[in-house]
Amino acid sequence: MMEKGSVVEAAVTRSPMQMKMGDHELEGNTTSALRTAETFLRLFPVGLCVSALVLMLKSSQQNEYGSVDYSDLGAFRYLVHANGICAGYSLFSAVIAAMPCPSTIPRAWTFFLLDQVLTYIILAAGAVSTEVLYLAENGDAATTWSSACGSFGRFCHKVTASVAITFVAVFCYVLLSLVSSYKLFTKYDAPASRATEAIEVAAFPG
Repeated sequence: MMEKGSVVEAAVTRSPMQMKMGDHELEGNTTSALRTAETFLRLFPVGLCVSALVLMLKSSQQNEYGSVDYSDLGAFRYLVHANGICAGYSLFSAVIAAMPCPSTIPRAWTFFLLDQVLTYIILAAGAVSTEVLYLAENGDAATTWSSACGSFGRFCHKVTASVAITFVAVFCYVLLSLVSSYKLFTKYDAPASRATEAIEVAAFPG
């Protein structure tokens, strides 16, 4: 009987430790899965930005109406530079995110700020290029600017594909901004509500 009681007592004694180890293992698996997902999410825009950049670099056409090249328009040059910067940042940040080191508050702030800045950079590039592409497709009667895509269709098709891919990259960066925001602000505790504490004390005076 004493031996049986000792076994039961030992099992009860080990139970909290085993539960704690199980919680740590579950937390470690969750952290590893989140790190892997974030790494792939940061790597995905690399291919998108490089594809958009290459398409825009090859956007040129020459025919009997004249010649046109992406470098003739500042909006398209900006899109090339923005995609190049975002591709480099995505690759660098993916390498950093893949490292199994603890996520500190300075690191979380760095990712948060850079993700926000790069999101606005690539969004601005897509927006201004879309405006120029719209004018190239439809012209502007107020300024007697006729449509250019009727004469340079191949050029406009490549530009359209490049801008469309850029907006897919924008969507990825919006997701990254949400992830980095969540990882940053979950490190801070919610402010305690004094009113709630007062109600709890009044409800349970003993």
